Amino acid sequence: MAIERGKIVIIGAGHVGSAILNSLLGMNLAREIVLINLDRDQALGEAMDAGHTLALNPLAGCAIRVGGYEDCADAQIIINTAGPSIRPGEKADRMQLLTTNLSVISSVMEGVTRYTRDAIFLNVTNPVDVLTYYCVHRYDYPREKLFSTGTLLDTARFHKILSDALKIDPKSVTGFVLGEHGGTAFIPWNTVSVCGIPADRFDAQFGAVIDREKTIRAVKASGLDIIELKGYTSSGIALTACRVVSAILFHTRSVLPLSVLPRGEYGLENVAMSLPCILGENGIEKILTLPLDEDAERGMRACDEYLRSVLHDIDMKTGRTHEEGWLGGYPPQHANPACIGKPVS
Repeated sequence: MAIERGKIVIIGAGHVGSAILNSLLGMNLAREIVLINLDRDQALGEAMDAGHTLALNPLAGCAIRVGGYEDCADAQIIINTAGPSIRPGEKADRMQLLTTNLSVISSVMEGVTRYTRDAIFLNVTNPVDVLTYYCVHRYDYPREKLFSTGTLLDTARFHKILSDALKIDPKSVTGFVLGEHGGTAFIPWNTVSVCGIPADRFDAQFGAVIDREKTIRAVKASGLDIIELKGYTSSGIALTACRVVSAILFHTRSVLPLSVLPRGEYGLENVAMSLPCILGENGIEKILTLPLDEDAERGMRACDEYLRSVLHDIDMKTGRTHEEGWLGGYPPQHANPACIGKPVS
């Protein structure tokens, strides 16, 4: 079946799914949006509520409805938000969601792959890196078409935190957070700059001394801070998803840090993590290789080792973990070695 350009399917109509729906409408990024949700009434309510805004938004023109997995057959983009997220007061580690969300995403992928492997599948459900690897391998989905938002949101948070310290517009900051969307995320500071001014000259140019360790802690902790204050995160991840969608729809070939499966880049294989990717209408076109210094290399290796240790204990044929009784977190051997601060999305 031919792909319908501008048709987007959102799986999951909770806080994140509904926020993405409304952001897509506000930015006029879709011709048709279909919501798939276990609670069909909830999805219908979200569709009706969002649909009423079309009469008030002079830019938006979009059909919104509730549907099923058959609607994926001709979708251009599928955005998966299904599954629980961290809640206030819970352990600050996305990996505690793995056992439950492996089951959730298995159900989602079984529904989607009955109808397509041609749509670009954007995963938002945590832990995004492990689930991305699992979905590509178990369901034989093209790696260039199935990826996650990864550290794109972490990067936005980093730009805002750094720009506040430098007293400049966050859009003037260049540089990524890479690796895991979680405790082993790292910043390759030797690639960070503002208008070509490298990070090691920020003090001279802006009169601000940047504490790099404090900065990455703040990036990792910011999600939990939001959750503790309002109960969930939604706005940041919604615009993150829209940034990815716009790059696909308009074939901008934007360079974004997305969680993908490398094939030898940086010496990495058999893992998924966020790396700088060229993104266009057909998905991931290329993974770019940054000139990492020794600190960044160490960060990448620590991230790789940790994520592969988690993947090692997942049966890729069944989606089950090899250990029993893992609900609520991992045993000590899987404690995140770089879980500084309070990393949550």
